[in-house]
Amino acid sequence: MNILDFLDPKNINTELKATDKKGVLEELTLPVSEITKIEHKQLVTVLIERERLGSTGIGNGIGIPHGKLKNLPTLILGVGLSRKGVNFDAMDNKPTHIFFLLLTPDNSTDLHLKLLARISKILKENSFKEKLLAAKDKDEVMRLIQDIDEDF
Repeated sequence: MNILDFLDPKNINTELKATDKKGVLEELTLPVSEITKIEHKQLVTVLIERERLGSTGIGNGIGIPHGKLKNLPTLILGVGLSRKGVNFDAMDNKPTHIFFLLLTPDNSTDLHLKLLARISKILKENSFKEKLLAAKDKDEVMRLIQDIDEDF
């Protein structure tokens, strides 16, 4: 299982404009809504409800907002980069710059957990995070993920 198996380049935003958590979630889910034809508001609501259980801002500049939807046909991944950083209620109280969005069908708990673990593992590599944050466009993000994905 590779991350790129689930990441559509349309779901990569290298220039997030949002300045708060809700704004980031709205930006990350906009292309997902267009691709899946699921109402944008519904996607944001699922993520906000998950955030109420505890922040998905895991610290070290990383956020992995995730949620499950009954009517989602397949797992969807997205990536967002915030150059300025956003207060995402991270565990270390520092700004969040790198976001991996994970939306899964309601009945795919195993795949959801495996992909969360894989994303968390690659994001522990400081050199990868630095390169990712410096990425200029979607193609560079895809290439960086492909390179590290092959190493794990």
